[in-house]
Amino acid sequence: MRLISWNVNGLRACVGKGFEDIFRELDADFFCLQETKMQAGQLDLQFDGYHSYWNYADKKGYSGTAIYTRHEPLSVAYGIGIDEHDHEGRVITLEMPQFYLVTVYTPNSQDELRRLDYRMQWERDFQDYLLRLNAHKPVVVCGDMNVAHEEIDLKNPKTNRRNAGFTDEEREAMTRLLDSGFVDTFRRLHPDEVTYSWWSYRFRAREKNTGWRIDYFLVSESLAPQVAEAKIHTQIMGSDHCPVEVDLDLG
Repeated sequence: MRLISWNVNGLRACVGKGFEDIFRELDADFFCLQETKMQAGQLDLQFDGYHSYWNYADKKGYSGTAIYTRHEPLSVAYGIGIDEHDHEGRVITLEMPQFYLVTVYTPNSQDELRRLDYRMQWERDFQDYLLRLNAHKPVVVCGDMNVAHEEIDLKNPKTNRRNAGFTDEEREAMTRLLDSGFVDTFRRLHPDEVTYSWWSYRFRAREKNTGWRIDYFLVSESLAPQVAEAKIHTQIMGSDHCPVEVDLDLG
């Protein structure tokens, strides 16, 4: 079973850069999107054999998530059930027979860390949400989690220590989440590999491979033995992020 996650940084723009061909080429069972930057009715993009689910932000042209799936879910939930967090279209949860699939677009702490306090509240509440799900069945959580967890996960760790996405607070939140019973699939399978999933549009960062790994597939510890592969598709263009993949062997 192949799962793909991609921050498309505006789905309508990405469609103009070959999204439909990439979607078909990757041939995923589940294809999760973040930062769709859309409202309902702005784009009718369906694929034969797939159901689709959308969570839009109240604010136009901002945030937003979606999931395309070949497998009809038992149930679908939008948000995490906390009003403070559920107006930006950041989370969709599909309940499948063997696991929950959660796609997330984690809030960015922003310039001068002006949203860091909110981000920390989000981290606590989102972890609680995942643990409640995990008490019922295993969880696969994917998306742009807006943190480079370890120094290996970004090109210039020393100069980014107090920048959004590499603060001690954000990194510690990821550590707490992993310690609560989740596995970073890419790092588990490729412990020493330096591969990034996001590059700034400035300073020819992608050309120079001055990047960050901030897009993840995490799975419950109980699912870790079923992870056959984890990949980062650095060759795929169309966004400032590239798609990430996990393959599960669920027998």
